[in-house]
Amino acid sequence: MERNGRQAWPPELSEPLREVDRLRRGGRYTSALALARALAGAHPTQVRVLVEVGLTLGVWGGQPAEALPWFDRVLALAPGHVATRYHRALTLARLGRHAEAVEGFTQVEAAGFRKALVLHMKRAESLEALGRLTEAEADWTAALAEDRGNPWLLQQRARSRVRAGRTDAAEADLTAALASQEGEAVDPELLYERGALRLQRGDVTGARADFGAGLQSFRVGDPPSLLDALRRGLQDAAVREGGAP
Repeated sequence: MERNGRQAWPPELSEPLREVDRLRRGGRYTSALALARALAGAHPTQVRVLVEVGLTLGVWGGQPAEALPWFDRVLALAPGHVATRYHRALTLARLGRHAEAVEGFTQVEAAGFRKALVLHMKRAESLEALGRLTEAEADWTAALAEDRGNPWLLQQRARSRVRAGRTDAAEADLTAALASQEGEAVDPELLYERGALRLQRGDVTGARADFGAGLQSFRVGDPPSLLDALRRGLQDAAVREGGAP
């Protein structure tokens, strides 16, 4: 039987597709792609096989332009294949075709895609690339409704709010993100971003405190560029105060 263009699944394809995945995860990308292409050639109307070729190219191979036609082939066979429509939108975003990506993400949302959190995150990123900051903030807010208090999501919404000129709301987001962190878990990047925002808004004392705390929280493995930025921030705050760092 066929359902929405999709054929019944031949059980003998299950093991070869598992082998494709094992090869990819084992770093043998060329072998994985060759096997996936061979399976697609032998079974050109099997949606799952075509999807795996697209994923192998786009995700594992970093070749979104080559992956896109495979997702289009799937949707020609099965227009209601929501996961493929989602991967197609991701691929469009990677290609910088953000307006089309946003349209794709919206179609996926309308179809009731189960991974609402990641959908809102990815659409927000494309909306920001398009300069549609109000809509991007709405998506970050929707993502936070799925994962309340997530510091990374709060940081992303703060950045979007800064770009939109809503610095008071952005500072509130960074403060909320920091409120959940203690000790070695405090992210110095969050402290730097709030410090820079406070300095911009004229709160020199608060900025200096954040830059100092960021230096105290700096961890092995954090980027050296962040350490330099914290030091520069502390110096800038000292200059604004007219004192020594």
